[in-house]
Amino acid sequence: MPADICVPSNREATVLQLYGNTRSRATRCLWMLEEIGQPYELIERSTRADDLQTPDYLRLNPNARIPTLVDGDLVLWESMAINLYLAQKFDGPMHCGPEIAGLASQWSIWAMLEMDGLLLDLLMHRALLAEFARDPSHAERAELLLARPLRILNDALAARTYLAGDGFTVADLNVASILAWGRIARLDLSACPHIARWLGECLARPAYARMRALSGRS
Repeated sequence: MPADICVPSNREATVLQLYGNTRSRATRCLWMLEEIGQPYELIERSTRADDLQTPDYLRLNPNARIPTLVDGDLVLWESMAINLYLAQKFDGPMHCGPEIAGLASQWSIWAMLEMDGLLLDLLMHRALLAEFARDPSHAERAELLLARPLRILNDALAARTYLAGDGFTVADLNVASILAWGRIARLDLSACPHIARWLGECLARPAYARMRALSGRS
């Protein structure tokens, strides 16, 4: 077996293949795979050109990006689409019908458009970039612009425990996977108590801990 393939323990057969790594947006797909409990293998791919711009990988994902999911003859890219597919295909606690899938698509697309880029900018300039390359004005601008979408999300969670349905669904997973960056970036949620409560519950799930353990993070 190739050394760059990580097969989760106590799985009998590999069914799903996920190309990516534990330091990218592939983590939300790994979290989803842990939630649904299906056998899978993580095929390590970095963001380097020599990893992604190979003929074999470009046949799977012509964008030369990660993650990419392979399920038999089906090849899917874009992390949110992968998770929505997994939620609809497999039975179990994460399975959803059309109503939940619609709400999950709504919140997932909204979060990508309204928060993803801003949270990434905040993360880069508060945690990931070398100290000399960080610009406090970028972080301040990102946090200022996040106020409006955070207010919308907080108001939604004031009226319900979860974003769609009566329990945790792919809608919560997808949005929480973006807001998890806020924890690392010291995003101030003091004005959003409902988000703080909800995010804490989402990130306390055992499947999230198992995903984190794949990269040796606590």
